Amino acid sequence: MSTNSSTVGQLLLQGSACISWKQDVEGAVYHLANCLLLLGFMGGSGVYGCFYLFGFLSAGYLCCVLWGWFSACGVDIVLWSFLLALVCLLQLAHLVYRLREDTLPEEFDLLYKALYLPLQVPLQTYKEIVHCCEEQVLTLATEQTYAVEGETPINRLSLLLSGRVRVSQDGQFLHYIFPYQFMDSPEWESLQPSEDGVFQVTLTAETSCSYISWPRKSLHLLLTKERYISCLFSALLGYDISEKLYTLNDKLFAKFGLRFDIRLPSLYHVLGPTAAGAGPESEKGDEEVCESSVSPPQGTPTSLQQTAPCSPSPAATNLPAPPSRARMSRPDSGILGEDSTSLVLEDFEEVSGSESFMDYRSDGEYMR
Repeated sequence: MSTNSSTVGQLLLQGSACISWKQDVEGAVYHLANCLLLLGFMGGSGVYGCFYLFGFLSAGYLCCVLWGWFSACGVDIVLWSFLLALVCLLQLAHLVYRLREDTLPEEFDLLYKALYLPLQVPLQTYKEIVHCCEEQVLTLATEQTYAVEGETPINRLSLLLSGRVRVSQDGQFLHYIFPYQFMDSPEWESLQPSEDGVFQVTLTAETSCSYISWPRKSLHLLLTKERYISCLFSALLGYDISEKLYTLNDKLFAKFGLRFDIRLPSLYHVLGPTAAGAGPESEKGDEEVCESSVSPPQGTPTSLQQTAPCSPSPAATNLPAPPSRARMSRPDSGILGEDSTSLVLEDFEEVSGSESFMDYRSDGEYMR
């Protein structure tokens, strides 16, 4: 170690080994090569940073080849510069190949940027999801049905890419499906992998639509194999179903302009079918109980019979139920922003034996 240190010290003290220095500077090609190399080493990271780096390095080393061939006249300079330029060009070719391999069709690229990129889903994982649907984009013409109520089997999961789909049941409109929403998420979640079923709603394209579709068995196999993709689909499907529920919730209007939550148990008293028919029977039963209590035993004195009158039942003191009347049309439905099948609370009259929901100003007041 000491010997090496002394040798380096002697070389520094002895000065330059060059006998004579050139008086003129190198040509423009040499300086251009160094400028290109300087710009190349300032490149960043990532795919485009690598393109920048190896692009400038290739140009710089090619200039070094020209300088060594025409000016320096050194075989070693030419060979080393040519070798380095070749390596950089090969790296550029590899980057171009990888970039073409990673390129997705336009529809899938837009889907990735709109739905999966905000969730920071890796591109390689997204490719597995796309490969499961065979990278096919299907189309629906206007008024063409995607599924028919009670007929179409649930054997796939589809995602709308463009257009608008109308969801109806028994001919009644429910809600719309817009781009980047699942078309059959409730049906998918309603069945186990080993179960079979049919659609309970009809899906009709209102405009020209495009969508992608995953076969049920292939997607279940992918979700079983990849836990991350399974958690990703659970989150996406849960959010999609909640959006559909809130869409239905927005259809429920009060006549004074307030919205009520369809998940509240208070609406059971309004919509419950069992409470409406229980009024007359309950009143009749109360009258029978009262009559049986009025008839005295045979051994009881008359004075005692007169001092024990029967108190009228609560049902008997109630006012008679208002006569049923035909449902009126809704001339102001356009003002409220509802369609022909929107649920309006004024459609639900008071139910005998329960308080009316219309007596309260909000759902919170009713719950209190």
